[in-house]
Amino acid sequence: MVEVSQRKCLGSHREGVWMRLRVQPNARRDEWVGPQGDCIKIRIAAPPVDAAANQRLLSFLSKRLRRSKSTLQITRGHTSREKTVLLKGCRLSDLPESLRSQG
Repeated sequence: MVEVSQRKCLGSHREGVWMRLRVQPNARRDEWVGPQGDCIKIRIAAPPVDAAANQRLLSFLSKRLRRSKSTLQITRGHTSREKTVLLKGCRLSDLPESLRSQG
């Protein structure tokens, strides 16, 4: 198992935890693919038009991580496939073990 501190897709932030994601829009379904390089790959079933994919991504993460959508914020990469999302008010230890082992 890889320690979180050795990977670059998750990290602590003064406001919470950041996640580096590689998002594939226009997928058949929303799904968590897993680590890919220094990102976590996620497929989203929404087009990258008028921020639809970003909104769907935040909804997907909210359900997957069991966190309020208001605690999630895209801080980098609004128009890019590579994004950084901040989970406000969260600690690395609050994340599910399955995610920490990927991150």
